[in-house]
Amino acid sequence: MKDSERPIGIFDSGLGGLTVFKAVRRLMPSENIIYFGDTARVPYGTKSKNAVISFSKEIAALLSARGVKLLIVACNTASSLALEEVRKVSKAPVIGVIEPGARAAAAATVNKRILVAGTTATVLSGAYGRALKKLDPGLLVREKACPLFVPLVEEGWCGKKITELVAAEYLAPFKKQRFDTMILGCTHYPLLKKVIGRVLGRGVRLVDSAEAAAFEARAALVSRDLLNPGYGGKIRFIASDAPEKFRILARRLLGIKTGRVEVKRF
Repeated sequence: MKDSERPIGIFDSGLGGLTVFKAVRRLMPSENIIYFGDTARVPYGTKSKNAVISFSKEIAALLSARGVKLLIVACNTASSLALEEVRKVSKAPVIGVIEPGARAAAAATVNKRILVAGTTATVLSGAYGRALKKLDPGLLVREKACPLFVPLVEEGWCGKKITELVAAEYLAPFKKQRFDTMILGCTHYPLLKKVIGRVLGRGVRLVDSAEAAAFEARAALVSRDLLNPGYGGKIRFIASDAPEKFRILARRLLGIKTGRVEVKRF
């Protein structure tokens, strides 16, 4: 196999990283892709830093062994806590989602007031705040942990009334604070865009890192002359547990037909 034909690896704690997968697939349809969802250990956002690093390194080693040419850490929690450790075990270049998302938000804001919603671990890491302040020290950044969002998505409850009530509990207090941009700081959160948009109102731009990460991935491949010139890239999905649930929710929530989902348990 030519180097350009080797797959792109993408991993997340569960279903959320499929938003990144869709963006990559849309931008680079000729690329072969392996997606790993760690459904046995989701959510990462409530786990310790050491646990997230350990899980992320295991998955990176697995995908490296399968010959990926680029690895996208589609999980914000893993990107904020484990990116450098993942780079140590990955044989391929590694891209996270924090910096692409921060750049997109910094470019989108008009009044320089940015709200970040993320998992508890991502918010406590301060990764988005550091990335945003590095881009523009004049930005006002507030970060809010929303730990119930991931299990609600993984349960397939994006359209349930309880999800809107939870979103309002987390985010309604920020509605009058004049934030004009909000980063969806977890790859699960774009699946709640409609709910979050209703809570915050039309004046707030919702930024997710999926598109930005996809463009960064393409640039990384171009710079290394690794773009696949073929057509109709092959896709493989792997889950660490409950492959049938993964398959059903991928179709219901994102319109992704996964076919058979391989199971890999650690």
